[in-house]
Amino acid sequence: MISKGCEQCAEGGKMVLFVYGYCDQRDCFYCPLGENRKNVQQVYANERPVEDDEDIISEAKLMDALGTSITGGEPQEVLDRTCRYLSLLKDEFGEDHHTHLYTGITGGRENMRRLSEAGLDEIRFHPPYELWGDMHGTEWEEILYIAREEGLTPAFEIPGIRAEDEFLEFLDEGAADFCNINEFEMSDGNYERMQEAGYELQEGHMSAVDGSKDAILSEMADHEQVYFCTSVFKDAAQHRSRLKRMARNVRREFDEITDDGTLVYGKTTVGAGRIRELGVPEEYYTVKSDHVEVAWWLLEEMIDDGDIDDGEIVEQYPTYDGQVVERTPLA
Repeated sequence: MISKGCEQCAEGGKMVLFVYGYCDQRDCFYCPLGENRKNVQQVYANERPVEDDEDIISEAKLMDALGTSITGGEPQEVLDRTCRYLSLLKDEFGEDHHTHLYTGITGGRENMRRLSEAGLDEIRFHPPYELWGDMHGTEWEEILYIAREEGLTPAFEIPGIRAEDEFLEFLDEGAADFCNINEFEMSDGNYERMQEAGYELQEGHMSAVDGSKDAILSEMADHEQVYFCTSVFKDAAQHRSRLKRMARNVRREFDEITDDGTLVYGKTTVGAGRIRELGVPEEYYTVKSDHVEVAWWLLEEMIDDGDIDDGEIVEQYPTYDGQVVERTPLA
């Protein structure tokens, strides 16, 4: 089973709103947050630092967002902030803008009520790893029913560390609607701690942990309310689809969109006057402070013909930070 939130994510239509970098409950050895996100107050909408509400709206429009996932750190630790952003998104984009939130604490009835009133649709609980298998009769069982009573869709979202039947029991009992299991991964943020805990990368993979998948697939993934999200799918489908949505909105007339959702263009330090002399139409170049960006195929042709002798082909993400993927010098 795949939830509505996950369907939108697979289409690249889910904006990620990072509301708070602190998590006071525990220091999970597998926490994937990098140094730029861990223990910070800064809010991010995808890669964009948020300085005011308009930054959030602009980022959502940039990617034609179908919905938003609220994450951290721990979003419930800044409940006023989280609820304000939820209301902002619903007011701007309407009730069909689907929202889900990741949390590692139960929070209680008042939090569930406030989140629901602010516009949250799904809440995905991540119980402490040390409690897996021993949650019945605890606040972790109770909060599932409370969340539903307050109008939320309760679910689990957990890393695929090991198979655990108790999550299936909660599904069969009707306490939770679904359980998302993310393939266990190593990242820049957790690599050293993961190695200290005895985990290693799977051979041939950039992030998947060795031995983390087989037991989950054989013991849990056959359940109709369980969805196993692989690291390959996250990168190849979710991330790429989001980039393509953004690229279509930000591309200039001369930018080429690749199959990976990146933008490709030419760059030269030759002056704009020379570009005009060569008859390049205005829609095929942009003048910057110290260079000119131009259709890569035209730049390549001009260099091949000896008209100019300086340039490179640039490939970059269509995101706010515009991270460059590759530079190819032209000679």
